[in-house]
Amino acid sequence: MSAGGPPTGDGRRLWELDVLRGFALLGILLVNAELMAGPDTVSGGGPGAPAPDRIAAWLVSALVATKFYLLFSFLFGYGFALQMRSARHAGADFAPRHLRRVLGLFGIGIAHAVLLYPGDILTTYAVLALVLYGLRGLAPRTALRLAAGLVAGLGALLLGYGLLIVALTDPAAVGEHAPRAADAVAAHRGGPAQVPAEHLRELPSAFATALLYAPNKLAAFLVGLAAAKTSLARRHGRDRAWLRRVVVRWLPVGLAGGVLSACCTDGPLDDRWFMVGKAVAVLTGPALAAAYACGLLLLLDVMRPAATGFLAAAGRMALTHYLTQSLVLAWVFTGYGLGLYDRVGSAAVLLGCLVLYAVQLALGARLAARTRYGPAEWLLRTITLARRPGRPEPAGRSVSHPADEPKSVA
Repeated sequence: MSAGGPPTGDGRRLWELDVLRGFALLGILLVNAELMAGPDTVSGGGPGAPAPDRIAAWLVSALVATKFYLLFSFLFGYGFALQMRSARHAGADFAPRHLRRVLGLFGIGIAHAVLLYPGDILTTYAVLALVLYGLRGLAPRTALRLAAGLVAGLGALLLGYGLLIVALTDPAAVGEHAPRAADAVAAHRGGPAQVPAEHLRELPSAFATALLYAPNKLAAFLVGLAAAKTSLARRHGRDRAWLRRVVVRWLPVGLAGGVLSACCTDGPLDDRWFMVGKAVAVLTGPALAAAYACGLLLLLDVMRPAATGFLAAAGRMALTHYLTQSLVLAWVFTGYGLGLYDRVGSAAVLLGCLVLYAVQLALGARLAARTRYGPAEWLLRTITLARRPGRPEPAGRSVSHPADEPKSVA
């Protein structure tokens, strides 16, 4: 099953990006599910929790957290370059298109944050997309240098702050587990009116966290932009020797960093080391994200066509799947539905995520066989183009071939 649209010179490249995006959905789901399930789930329940829950939370921290949103951010930057190219081919002015897209993405993100999950990433992407527009003229090498500087700067800031906490905090004063706010737990389990009200109370903290880690996301945007300008996917996406070198070089670095980070954030080190762990994750997360991406591309030749088709179909409709994940998780954990907030262990959440992801892949493939856009992609594309997708451009503009219109990477 082909999910990449009509064949073009870029057809395989876009299809491979869809596969990566579909794969990244799993990592985003695992992290968001832990956060939406409640503080006990994020931490694995503390030292007294069952071993499966502590192991599950530790593994998500080591292997997933901060890695998959970097992959999504890289694809967003890559897609930004494709959107510029699409507008040029269509004879359209890119700036109005981009502004409409940003406003649409921001609006969807605000609704998502208030109604479903205050840790929404779409609003951050929308704001950073404006910054990326201002940096669109950077040469690839300059963009990569700026990206490296942003990651190094944020990592140094977090590491310095973390080491100060370690040095100045009395170990005897460190609690084993942060106390839960009973009112917040009750609000999440409360009625449909209480849930968005609680989300609104959490938004300032969520936005502050998003602002802190914004340089990391912008760096991934810039790497994606540089990759698109140098046609990296077309030149190396099927180059097995190059892909293997990336995996061999960066997988050990990423795994070592993930293990050290998880030791700091999820034990055995105490809470004083939390920010040090976050710094390590920022500095080494890109290595593991790159190894994951190149490793998956290496596997494409041995994977069954149906499996890659499922991933590609999910990647084509990543925004719809992302919002659907939040909708299901909100129904499970909040007062919208089952109200299981802070009542489910990490292992059960992890297993549930795998089931949900499998269902999404199956249903997404069926939807992709019937239509080109998912509901959220259709809405965002309508806002971006200021017309319904598939309708001709206004008079005076040339109409590009459908294959020239890149898939959404939001």
